Amino acid sequence: MMAPDPPGYYSQKLSAARLRRCYEIAPPRVKQYLQAEIDYVVSKIRAGDVVLELGCGYGRVIEPLSRWAGLTIGIDTSSESLQMGIRELKNLDNRLFLRMDAASLGFKDSVFDMVLCIQNGLSAFKVDQLSLMRESLRIARPGGIALFSSYAEKFWPFRLHWFELQADEGLVGEIDYERTGDGVIVCRDGFRATTVGPEDFERLAARLGVNPVVSEVDDSCVFCEIRK
Repeated sequence: MMAPDPPGYYSQKLSAARLRRCYEIAPPRVKQYLQAEIDYVVSKIRAGDVVLELGCGYGRVIEPLSRWAGLTIGIDTSSESLQMGIRELKNLDNRLFLRMDAASLGFKDSVFDMVLCIQNGLSAFKVDQLSLMRESLRIARPGGIALFSSYAEKFWPFRLHWFELQADEGLVGEIDYERTGDGVIVCRDGFRATTVGPEDFERLAARLGVNPVVSEVDDSCVFCEIRK
């Protein structure tokens, strides 16, 4: 039996069916962005790769990645989301869901071909970003990659509109427009969504002593790729 969820906005208020609803109501430009992220990740997968996704939720990304990878493992802190993923992806024999904190990964060193943290997870997890990146590199195999993504600056109006739709449905709190702007969305229920820009990725990578490849995709997302 899974242990109770730790305190946190996503595990308490945006898990399982409520989280999926966020994606169901996404407007066309946001759905294009979400698909662009997956397409970019797939382009980096080699046949037989063992892939780990940090913050997998109910398996939205695990399902398409499983078509290409040898094994896909998703971790999340929400037991409700993980249980939904286990139920709905039960026919996939190359996927595994585990409850785990992305900032303290319970894996041995050098076991994954790809460690994946997309859709602004580096900010959304509300953990020390440098520690999360360091942990991701620790468990990547030599020659493997750690792949992070965030929102592109050009995507701001579409991202804000998506949050407005979520607020309208009560999935997140009412948006506090006086405190929202410059890549930060603040809701009146205490939720605060930040982002990581290209310069931030470069700065974090420099502190780790690694050379990242930072690129923009689809005018909607920024990827930071670090090869071990």
